[in-house]
Amino acid sequence: MKAKKSLGQYFLRDQKALEQIVAAADLKKEDKVLEIGPGKGVLSGELLKRANRVLMIEKDEKLANEMAHNFQFPISNFQSISNDLILNFKNKAAIVAGDVLDVNLPEVIEQNNFQDYKVVANIPYYITGKIIRLLFETKYQPKLIVLLVQKEVAERICARAGDMSILAVSVQYFGTPEIINTVFKESFAPVPRVDSAILKIVPFNNQACLQEDEKEFFKIVKIGFASPRKTLLNNLSAGLQVPKDEVATIMKKCSLDIKLRAEDLSIEDWKDLSKEI
Repeated sequence: MKAKKSLGQYFLRDQKALEQIVAAADLKKEDKVLEIGPGKGVLSGELLKRANRVLMIEKDEKLANEMAHNFQFPISNFQSISNDLILNFKNKAAIVAGDVLDVNLPEVIEQNNFQDYKVVANIPYYITGKIIRLLFETKYQPKLIVLLVQKEVAERICARAGDMSILAVSVQYFGTPEIINTVFKESFAPVPRVDSAILKIVPFNNQACLQEDEKEFFKIVKIGFASPRKTLLNNLSAGLQVPKDEVATIMKKCSLDIKLRAEDLSIEDWKDLSKEI
């Protein structure tokens, strides 16, 4: 089946990369795995060899049907399970034909006793940020996330103070990211324009959706990054509608130089600043 560029489909064909992804997930016989965008099932086959159950969500209905046929497990359509979300696992697997961003993930997890799961997936690059945000903000967070993503995005997520971004802060607030290895573009069919990387994220805990203090935290971060070329002092003053001298006092309490930009702050700096504000 030909890959659909509109869905960001690039099929992995490198066995070594597959082994590295699976190794990073450290799968045990009792583990439950959520795979987003299984495509032709190359990674799925490896997951099924090692995990207790594998739940797949595939937006491309044709690919989902092909997967269900090849691996001999049931398929559910997102529309048809909107009321009854209980899936019939067969041969340790089930697949949902639908967009992971539209599927009621907490309900699917709850009704199928899929809590305490891991996410292992080769996801579409163009929705990487949205998928990561979904996983961290959902009612039931995964206990481990291993994703094959664009290398540049993985590097941004793992950035340190001096090169931070909203994406880096958003991920590092919830867990510890690590680049396991680079997967070169020639490992895919069709060949994409960029290299990829295996990204492992270990969440700090399985906390539920954003609480009020967390919402305030991200509100401050968003204001801080509003104009990247401006100093943090100017962005906070304008965004919070607070005089600059008051913002400067707050920053000094947090041992932050008033000439710093948002990219210069570490995740701990952001936490201290948010609490002080």
